[in-house]
Amino acid sequence: MYPRAFHYHRAGSLQEASAMLSEFGDEAKLLAGGQSLIPLMKLRYANPNHLVDLNFISGTSYIKEENGTLRFGALTRHAEIEHSTVAAKIPIIRDCAAGIADVQVRNRGTIGGSLAEADPSGDWATVLMTLETEVRCQKSKGDRWVRLADFIKDAYTTALAYDELVSEVVVKIPPQGSGGTYMAFKRSAPVYPTASAAVQLTMDGEVCKDVAIALGCVGLTAIKAKEAEKALRGQQVTQKTMATAVEAARAVAEPQSDMRGSADYKRTLVGSLVKRAIDIAVRRARGERIEAGHIYA
Repeated sequence: MYPRAFHYHRAGSLQEASAMLSEFGDEAKLLAGGQSLIPLMKLRYANPNHLVDLNFISGTSYIKEENGTLRFGALTRHAEIEHSTVAAKIPIIRDCAAGIADVQVRNRGTIGGSLAEADPSGDWATVLMTLETEVRCQKSKGDRWVRLADFIKDAYTTALAYDELVSEVVVKIPPQGSGGTYMAFKRSAPVYPTASAAVQLTMDGEVCKDVAIALGCVGLTAIKAKEAEKALRGQQVTQKTMATAVEAARAVAEPQSDMRGSADYKRTLVGSLVKRAIDIAVRRARGERIEAGHIYA
């Protein structure tokens, strides 16, 4: 199918794009990477009268280290993050970027567009929930910062006002002795994961000083596995503590049966992913260089 007719606007700045959103209201959609919006428009599930293109705005795609943080422009492509030596300072971020869909999608899709879409099956929200992440929300006059935990409200629902857009994503670099990994199970590269798990922790010798665990694709939003975190925080990471964390993660998952698998299957899969992710995160925290990422059926 072809999309319905629409008016195309090429924004010259983020402020101008915000002003267009304010003028056109619910009739407008933003075009960043287009990997979610364009298919929806072709199927006529999304029918904007006005399409505001952000791709010609200069200075919106970058990755830089600044004051103990990594800063990502909203239109930074997944592939740019995948191949960035700066982004690789937080390995869990590279895990995520390198495993998103296929190379075509990674070359077009953007980190800002992904977060703004708030797709429950997306990758970035799950990963960035395990890190100290803030989202910069731009308006035509001024901006504001929102913690990621407060930014995503529900499936496909964010804290963005009708005339706001994501302009930057800022992630605090974890301390020394930290390691993390993101693992997702997929039938094939182009499809969404059946389930995913992100683990970021900091070790003090043999003891887990701090940890964050998030689950993806098993709820209306990414789920923070707080009880699983409690099982590891302040404890030695042993088979026993890992098993307790795995069971806590399985218990908090809220999967729905669909074409990707039954709810029971997804809950079991979550446990396996969390266990493997904890093991790799601990080894990375100890300085081992280990490749990790998506697992294909």
